[in-house]
Amino acid sequence: MDEKAMVNDTLTGINGELVRYGEMIPQTGNPQLKQALKQLRNQCEMAQEEIYQIAREKQYYVPAAPAAAEEIAHVKSVVSQSF
Repeated sequence: MDEKAMVNDTLTGINGELVRYGEMIPQTGNPQLKQALKQLRNQCEMAQEEIYQIAREKQYYVPAAPAAAEEIAHVKSVVSQSF
């Protein structure tokens, strides 16, 4: 397995963990557990940011181009109509 694959696999794994924390935190009624999960999520987010920066520097990950103003306005319009 090459470095690029390992970095991408790591990012995928971390992103999955973040999703699971996001699901668990609102479902617990125990304040201590909720706080512990939030701390773990925050640590996970910091690790994700570090790996993301490495991937960008090595050009293993190239983000999509920024959306045009018209596209942003359209999405805002659609979302605001939903509420």
